[in-house]
Amino acid sequence: MRFMSIQIAPSILSADFANLERDLRAISTADMVHVDVMDHHFVPNLTLGEPVVERICQVTDLPVDVHLMIEDPDRWAPEFAKLGVASVTFHTGAVHAPVRLARQLHNMGVKACLAVRPAEPVEPIFDILEEFDMILVMTVEPGFGGQKFLDNQMAKTRRLRNEISARGLGTHIQVDGGVSPTTAPIVAEAGADVLVAGSAVYAAYDPAKAIDQIRRAAQERYRD
Repeated sequence: MRFMSIQIAPSILSADFANLERDLRAISTADMVHVDVMDHHFVPNLTLGEPVVERICQVTDLPVDVHLMIEDPDRWAPEFAKLGVASVTFHTGAVHAPVRLARQLHNMGVKACLAVRPAEPVEPIFDILEEFDMILVMTVEPGFGGQKFLDNQMAKTRRLRNEISARGLGTHIQVDGGVSPTTAPIVAEAGADVLVAGSAVYAAYDPAKAIDQIRRAAQERYRD
């Protein structure tokens, strides 16, 4: 097994929005910050928009990973890419022209990532994998934080890792939902190398220590 670094992306969905800059400083040991943008249509929740995302980019040194759980990402993803983010994730169930959008984001200097919900298979995206920097496998239903981890998504993650490895691609696999020191080894063993963790980080007394625990637990079990 080839050693590969596990990346931890705390989700600010579990942060205190009234003290967001403070909570961004609390995760300075992470690899990136995961920002969930929800529109009350594609998912039932409503979070934040472009002005807040732009300000987050200004006050943190971490790469900002924006997860768009919104309708019409073909229209809105490039607008978020202009704000200083490092990567933009959009959903297979919402996008109309995923390859065109991925190439547009790349031309803007931003990484393009594609997300699949629990009921969606990964096989339909195999033919366009090389267009994306990362595939996000949702291990909860998108829309709310603090949900229980769906371990039945690990078979999907393994199939995706097998395809990426067989083709020699550098595509990352991100998982989002219910990640903790307990579940981190499970997703890492299935082949995920970018772990989104919300409540497991922000509900901890020491968020930096929680990040380290998740990273170490995953690194010990990661399969390439």
